[in-house]
Parts: sequence; C-alpha cells; structure tokens
Amino acid sequence: MFYVNNKITYKTVGDISDNVCSQKSLSWAVRYSSQTLGTPLDKPLQSMSEPIEIKGEIEICRMEELRLPPHLDGSQGSNRRRDAPNQLGATNDLEALRCFLAEYDGSPATQRAYRKEVERLLLWSVLERGRPLSSLTREDFAAYAAFLANPGPRWCGPRRGRASRRYAPGWRPFVGPLSPSAQRTALCIIHSMLSYLVQAGYLLGNPLALVRQRDQLGAGPQTSRQRVSDRCFTAVQWQALLDTVEGLTHQDSPAAAARARFWVALLHFLALRIGEAATHRMGDFHCRRGRWYFRVLGKGRKEAELPVGTQMLEELRRYRQHLGLPLLPEPDEDRPLLLDLSGQRAVSTRRASQVIKALLHRAASRLEATDPVEADRLRRASAHWFRHTALTRQWEKGIPLPHIKANARHARLDTTLLYVHTEEEARHLEIEKHTWT
Repeated sequence: MFYVNNKITYKTVGDISDNVCSQKSLSWAVRYSSQTLGTPLDKPLQSMSEPIEIKGEIEICRMEELRLPPHLDGSQGSNRRRDAPNQLGATNDLEALRCFLAEYDGSPATQRAYRKEVERLLLWSVLERGRPLSSLTREDFAAYAAFLANPGPRWCGPRRGRASRRYAPGWRPFVGPLSPSAQRTALCIIHSMLSYLVQAGYLLGNPLALVRQRDQLGAGPQTSRQRVSDRCFTAVQWQALLDTVEGLTHQDSPAAAARARFWVALLHFLALRIGEAATHRMGDFHCRRGRWYFRVLGKGRKEAELPVGTQMLEELRRYRQHLGLPLLPEPDEDRPLLLDLSGQRAVSTRRASQVIKALLHRAASRLEATDPVEADRLRRASAHWFRHTALTRQWEKGIPLPHIKANARHARLDTTLLYVHTEEEARHLEIEKHTWT
C-alpha cells in the first residue's frame, strides 16, 4: 500500500522496493506470506529495485501489503525511543511489528491470532486516527477499546464462505463487533506487543498500561477463572454431544461417523488444542515399557509426552480399523492424525475447526426442544472448549493437580488452578442455607 496524492493505494507483496523495508524484513515478509499463512506469493520475488506498479485505490488492506508515507510509518513516531538504537534494528512500525510476530514462527496458530490484532490496530491507527502506531496515546487506546465493540460496516466483511478468506477480494479485518471476551483478548495481545517493543527499545512506553486494566482488559485472576468456567461443556451439553456422535453412525456415512468419534476422543482424552491435533502424526503415538504415550509439540515449541489411557487407545484402534490400517501405529508413522473423509489427505486447522463447529451445532439442535438456553450456549462453543472441559473433568475425577498441570503442559500452576472450581461450587452449596427463616 502506498500513499499517493493524499490517497492510500496498494501493491501486493510480490514487489517491494528497497527503500520501503530492510532485507531482513523482506525475507521475513516472504516467509510469513508463503509459509506461515499457507498462501503462495502471486509470483516469484523479483529484484528489490523493480518499480512499483500501482494497482488501485483502497482504504483497507492486509498488513503484508501495507506501505506507508514517512509521516505515517512511525519513523518519526512521538513515542519512539531515540537515546539508543533499538535491539530490533527496526526503522519504522511495520518492521518492528514484523519482528514481534516473527517471535511466534514456531507457533503458527498463535502467530495468526497475534497478527490479526496487530493488523487491526495498525490499520485503525493510520486510517481512523491519522497517526502512526508509535504515536498513539492513552486516549487513543481508550478510543480503540470502544471501536472494537462497534467497528462499523466499513471495517467488516462476510463471516463465512470464500469471501471471508484472508486473500479474497474485498477482505476486511472484522466480521462484526467483538464480544466482551474477544475485546479483552485483543487488548491483552496488544498490551503484550507494546511491552515487547518497549523492552526492545523501540518505544518509550506502553500507553495501554495506563488504561485501567479492571475496566478495559479484564485480566484479573477471577475474570480468567470465570472465562474458563464459562467455556466448559455442562453435563447436559456433553451428553447431547456424545448422543450426537453416536447418532452419526445411523445418519451419515460411516467415514463421517468414525472420524467424528475419533476427533472428539483426541480432544477429550488428550486435551489437545485443535491446531496441535491438525499438525501431528499417527506416529506420535508410541509405546514405551508397555505403556502408550502421545508425543506433542505445543505452544512455544514445547515438547511433552502425554499418557494415553485405555479408552483413548481403544478409540485409536477403532478408527484405524475403519481406515483398514493395522490397529496400532508403526513407529514414526507419518500418516496425519486428522484426515479428510477419504482417509488419505490431511485436514487443516481451519477445516478441522469448521468440522467440530458443525458437530456442536448439530448437538445444539438436539437440545433445542428441551433446553433452548443450553442449546444457544452450545452453538457458541468452539473446539477449544474440549480442552477446558477435559482439564476440569480431570480435577473432578480426582487426578492430582501436578499431573493435570503436566497433562495441560502449563508452565505455571496458577494457570492450572483456573480449572479448579471447588471453592465456587462449595459457596453455591452453602448459600442454600441462607433462607427466609
């Protein structure tokens, strides 16, 4: 994107001028577009001195297409630290943000989530406030928090279908107003990004830290515990989900039924994130000293081994039998864990999330007649609810907290404690003593 005649126009990342970004940033942009996003470049990278061809005027574009004039690129941002060179070697906001996102190269799902929020803020800063991100103040961030609740039609694109994809024509960074929970997540990510840039010596300070966290970020421990509790399946919802999976045998193809049962088992018994399930292999199941384990590479590229119980092992055998494979995986078997209905091709994280979402909607429809409130909540669930539910159920079943921490692969016990709801349940039981008499 270029600033020409007081209007903003764009050019795809296939051609980037040498005076726009450094070689380091250029290399990152190529890798970021073609590998992390899974989207090939429009054409092979040409000489960096190739002239830019303006293709049209737009108001909003993707971050990797963004090219800004000097008064908007942050090279002279009012919050820039100038008493020493920054540790990133960044000369403008785009280069600094690319360095921040590159820290998450090993966690593609996290990188996509962070890119989405950083991109939204950057575009808003330039197009709504008319200033670079590195000049935003405390008041700007308070205004941005309000903007997230109502971005307006100019910023919103379709929610589903091909037109909603990142590289579809007319792409927009929002699909509608963010829920309070999504707003908190967005602001927490931005807070993390700003703190990183301060630590790297790129920014003088973090203006978002001045916004009252209680009102804007909602990041207190009790709020976090409540969010975890709200994203667990209730007993009624869980039974409806299990009944739905069982009913698939009679309503759908055998392939759809077998796959749904296996995917639910993976998410429930191993408490995997959907992105982890989509990037692992059958060979990650392995036997050692007569016991089965699942080798997982999780967030931050942390390696762990999860114990595989008897029921999970039985579901693995059952699914592999359906596929016509040996009942248990061979060592280092490279077959993807999540497969399409043909049983031949891997399924992406995005597609896996869609399949799980469709299953949850079907389970909600089963509940609609008897419990519409539970049904409505179930429709808003996502694949990550399986992880929250699994860890909460482990505690309810009496599994020791250190084991749950290891199964969840949490770095801190405080995080695991968010899944322990004993105190709030005890309080609820005790309040029944408070009667009219």
